[in-house]
Amino acid sequence: MTQSIAIALLSGGLDSMVAAARAREDGHRLLALSIDYNQRHQVELAAARRIAAMLGAERHVVLPLDLRAFGGSALTAEIDVPKTGVGDDIPVTYVPARNTIFLSLALGWAEAAGARDIYIGVNALDYSGYPDCRPEFIAEFEKLAEIATKAGVEGEPFHIRAPLQHMTKADIVREADRLGLDAGLSWSCYDPAPGGVHCGLCDSCRLRAKGFAEAGLPDPTRYAVPA
Repeated sequence: MTQSIAIALLSGGLDSMVAAARAREDGHRLLALSIDYNQRHQVELAAARRIAAMLGAERHVVLPLDLRAFGGSALTAEIDVPKTGVGDDIPVTYVPARNTIFLSLALGWAEAAGARDIYIGVNALDYSGYPDCRPEFIAEFEKLAEIATKAGVEGEPFHIRAPLQHMTKADIVREADRLGLDAGLSWSCYDPAPGGVHCGLCDSCRLRAKGFAEAGLPDPTRYAVPA
């Protein structure tokens, strides 16, 4: 029996690392896709390369797509990354339609490669309010994939796998530990501090540190300021 192929969107962060590892655990051959969108935190792409190698991805594509041409986010424009704590509103680190764009690219590669499973590390419980991390978005994109592709209309639907969807960051930290992953290979910070360390103050750093603390597991992350 031929082993199935899965595309994993691999940002270099902890969530995407765990999601990609779940694809491998689910028995798929792994193809990893990272997007170089000229993001402020380019260091995450180096983390993605480390993770892809560690997981034994058969191929890792780092696709250039300069979203700074559009701007509209603290990650793609000269807008300060907020560092006052995680709020209830959608923050300025939201990149307009990012997961829609990334999933569309993953879908294109999936159809070309004969893959029918796409893994993405979104989670909706302990996140920064991004609308494209919500379960309803994932469900609707899966429906779109079915009508937008040759494979879909010919009866070979795609599955958007979001195994971390209903996990807190602490759950994700524990899942990384269960899978035997080195969380220190991943990168979360939106605004890296001098010396190549996490700033400790952006939303992503705060959520990461909170996850390790609540999971009761050691945090391998180096923070410029204790998160």
